Amino acid sequence: MSTAFDPTSVNLDEADATQIICYLQRGENDYDGRMGARISALFVILVVSSAATFFPVLAARVKSLWINIYVYLFARYFGAGVIIATAFIHLLDPAYAEIGPDTCVGMTGHWADYAWCPAIVLTSITVIFLMDFGAEQYVDRKYGFAHSPNIESVITNHPGHSGGAHTHGEAHAGPQSITHNQMHSGDQDENFHDQIAAAQTLKDLPKKDFDDSEKASPTPSVNEVIEHSFRQQIAAFLILEFGVIFHSVIIGLNLGTTGEEFSTLYPVLVFHQSFEGLGIGARMSAIPFPKRLNWLPWFLCAAYGLTTPIAIAIGLGFRNTYNAGSMTANIISGVLDAISAGILIYTGLVELLARDFLFNPELSRSSRRLTFMITCVLLGMALMALLGKWA
Repeated sequence: MSTAFDPTSVNLDEADATQIICYLQRGENDYDGRMGARISALFVILVVSSAATFFPVLAARVKSLWINIYVYLFARYFGAGVIIATAFIHLLDPAYAEIGPDTCVGMTGHWADYAWCPAIVLTSITVIFLMDFGAEQYVDRKYGFAHSPNIESVITNHPGHSGGAHTHGEAHAGPQSITHNQMHSGDQDENFHDQIAAAQTLKDLPKKDFDDSEKASPTPSVNEVIEHSFRQQIAAFLILEFGVIFHSVIIGLNLGTTGEEFSTLYPVLVFHQSFEGLGIGARMSAIPFPKRLNWLPWFLCAAYGLTTPIAIAIGLGFRNTYNAGSMTANIISGVLDAISAGILIYTGLVELLARDFLFNPELSRSSRRLTFMITCVLLGMALMALLGKWA
């Protein structure tokens, strides 16, 4: 700044607005002790958020944990609402508060030359769209199919039936074509479950019978469908998880160093991380991981569960020096929040809502189920938006 700023003597007609704003928004180290409570937060968030994330994946992979379809639908669509609310309330708004045009950062240097916050969000959305589009085009052009059996028939106790069991011969007819929208659907018409059951039966056949069925039909094998479906979906999911992880790092650092707000922030972040974990886990459970990558969903669940506790530990390590309100901290946090907001806005509105509800020809015609699904989305949005009052 060109001249020393004296906050005790300010002429508002002549003072530099940037100096005033930067003085009002200045930060300092707020750490006020309570080490025991902060260490407990590390372990509580680790256990609770990990449990919420692992549950849908366990339900998809451990047959003894088959769950009622409404339990799965709740986890899936409540999580979708949480992710959308996180994008707007917990990421976009803080990004504006950190690097927006009315902040110290936004009024300083080249940050004042352009509206960088919405530009970063727009760039993030555009990049994610191009990656999603490219992945889908790659799979459709190279393989001609992209998806695998419906996850609901695998992890719930509500498989499809047509009034009679499928025979061994029916399984040999080969899996039927499963469309992109069917794979992304959270709920299909009842007759579609018959198609899923046939595909699942074929998947479980001995290798000899499986190979014979492949020779008898040009239809791609279930393993091929799963492999190519995985390739199409994993990139979008990894982007979603990384967007959430960026956010988790920032809030973990803040929880480890915050002052008088700690008592409120602690319980709020326990719910915050649990809700996000439920959404991440529910979406991950719908991805058909090939056998060679059976370890990956467990790794991704653990990565989410560990991120915030590790960030809290780092914050405790710098508890006497870290200043969340400094220029550097605001720039880093603001940019990461804006990038993550773009990722979650695109993923939430396109991948989670539009694909499941608007562009899904296999969407359930059951008014009861549709009402339940929409209610879960709205409940997830409402609760996560409410948490935004404190965190």
